[in-house]
Amino acid sequence: MWLHLPSVVWAAIVEFYGLICPLTPLENWLRVQAGGSAYEGGFVARYIWPMLYPEGLTREIQVGLGLLVLTLNIVLYSWVWYHWRRQRSSV
Repeated sequence: MWLHLPSVVWAAIVEFYGLICPLTPLENWLRVQAGGSAYEGGFVARYIWPMLYPEGLTREIQVGLGLLVLTLNIVLYSWVWYHWRRQRSSV
């Protein structure tokens, strides 16, 4: 959980602000070092969007998806925390 939560926050910030993942420049640098070519845009736009997101993805949909992921995580982690605290207090 302690590794997942910062990852979720990081992903949400990247989506909310329209940033490129900081790992994309590293990937491009490694591709060039290996004799390949770099690509424009971010990792998600290059590899994930074509598979998961429909044509015509708008900024509003992108923010909505970020909010959905954030909400699901808050609900699930709240549920886990509640049950963990309840179990701990009954011992």
